[in-house]
Amino acid sequence: MGEKNLCHLCERRAPRRYCPALEREICAVCCGTEREQSIACPLDCEHLRDARYHERLPEMDPKSLPNPEIELTESFMNSRQELAIVIGRLLFVAAMENQGVVDGDMRDALASLVTTFKTANSGLIYEARPDNAIAAAVASRFREELDEFRDDVAQRAPTHAVLDKDLLGVLVFWQRMEYQRSNGRRKGRAFIESLYGILPPPREETPGDSGGIVTNG
Repeated sequence: MGEKNLCHLCERRAPRRYCPALEREICAVCCGTEREQSIACPLDCEHLRDARYHERLPEMDPKSLPNPEIELTESFMNSRQELAIVIGRLLFVAAMENQGVVDGDMRDALASLVTTFKTANSGLIYEARPDNAIAAAVASRFREELDEFRDDVAQRAPTHAVLDKDLLGVLVFWQRMEYQRSNGRRKGRAFIESLYGILPPPREETPGDSGGIVTNG
């Protein structure tokens, strides 16, 4: 039997599926063990998507979630639901526009953004930057998109503003979601994929419509 009939990775078993990341045929065992570990799986891979349905996420102790001192009440999240959707969408854009971003990078980026808005909420101006270069690029791209969003809101509804305290709460929400959705794999993107999967497309808005995402000072 020739080498071409063996798995590209282990070179022992018969290949059973095509890997779009490697552009090679690999066996089911290597697909399962190397998925999002040594293989940077594209989000549209049929085998990755199928695995998501059966994936068991690591158990998470609620006490280990970041920033426990920030309480996200049901009332707060209900009233900022559309803001949370917008911020999630901007996080997804920032992730997709930087090559090689994985959930670990998003964790570092979110940590720096939360620190930045914690400081802003206390009245100081300080932009935290992660040591992780990819995470820093994600955070920077997110801030660019956020600034455009806030400017747009200010132009459409001059008497309203997107408050730092609301942004802090929503960012902490997404930060905790990353902790809960991440599968712990080195190249895992389960959280990033969840942003794509659960966020609806932008809705049509009329001039002057604040979209329910801004609050008065």
